[in-house]
Amino acid sequence: MVCSWGTPKNWATAYDFPARKRGDVVREVFTTKNAEPMQAFVFNTRRKKFADPKTRLAFNYAFDFEWANKNLFYGQYVRTDSYFANSELAATGLPEGLELEILESLKDKVPPQVFTERFKNPVGGNPAAFRRNLRKARNLLRQAGWVIKDRKLVEAATGEQMSVEFLLVSPAFERVVLPYKRNLERLGIRVSLRTVDPSQYRNRLKDFEFDIIVSSWQQSLSPGNEQRNYWGSVSADRKGSRNLAGIKNPAIDKLIELIIFAKTREQLVAATRALDRVLIWNHYLVPQWHSKGLRSARWNRFGIPRQRPDYGIGFFDTWWYDKQKALALKNARS
Repeated sequence: MVCSWGTPKNWATAYDFPARKRGDVVREVFTTKNAEPMQAFVFNTRRKKFADPKTRLAFNYAFDFEWANKNLFYGQYVRTDSYFANSELAATGLPEGLELEILESLKDKVPPQVFTERFKNPVGGNPAAFRRNLRKARNLLRQAGWVIKDRKLVEAATGEQMSVEFLLVSPAFERVVLPYKRNLERLGIRVSLRTVDPSQYRNRLKDFEFDIIVSSWQQSLSPGNEQRNYWGSVSADRKGSRNLAGIKNPAIDKLIELIIFAKTREQLVAATRALDRVLIWNHYLVPQWHSKGLRSARWNRFGIPRQRPDYGIGFFDTWWYDKQKALALKNARS
């Protein structure tokens, strides 16, 4: 049996063979309610050029996920718009109830959009949408103090060109970054890619020696102390921490404490949704994507329960070897 770790290309193209067409091999996608990881392009906000959220949001507008999904991933992914996507912990719609009460207590410390707008990533995928998104990116960069001079994006105060380096550890990711690089260069940004070996990569992350990296955070359905290491001010300058973005935000620190010391599930969910909302509206990263579900390609000899588990990594552990299906499969192949 092949599970969800296969590549999108193989899933889309590698099952065109007689056994698959006869139904001897079954290909199926199963959905769960597990929190999907936040995988993203991560800004090192310790660096002055990424200090303004408008600058960081401009980078989101320059990333054309829909183009990448169609041309690189065979349409296999969906865009991630939450740090706790696909779970009850994800912020949806506008805040209400206990979550709203929590956010109102921090009203002067959070972006105003958390109360008035549902977060949505920019949508591209066609020339008109792409041009519209680049115009929006230019406007945001202008508001953040960047201007175009001789076709270069420069800081108005210093005249220094915006220059960024994507630090990668996997050459396979270059095919994703190169189109993104072209988009950013159309904004006048000087962009470079550096792919290094795992040892050097770990050392540079430990010392926060990077502009932009690709990273991910897998969340449980009961978040707790690890959130300090992910987003807390206390870990922002601690070498080797998972606060790769360098987040120092008093509102986020307060929300983390509310999560850790929540006394009921209701309080935990409300505080986590509030944290999710404040993180996403501060634009510390450019969200990437996650799979639509657990992919399974298997010989048709397994029994599957009608009521399947919503959670957990042991999803496939609930299946059993079905002798009748196996015998029918054997007769069909003989």
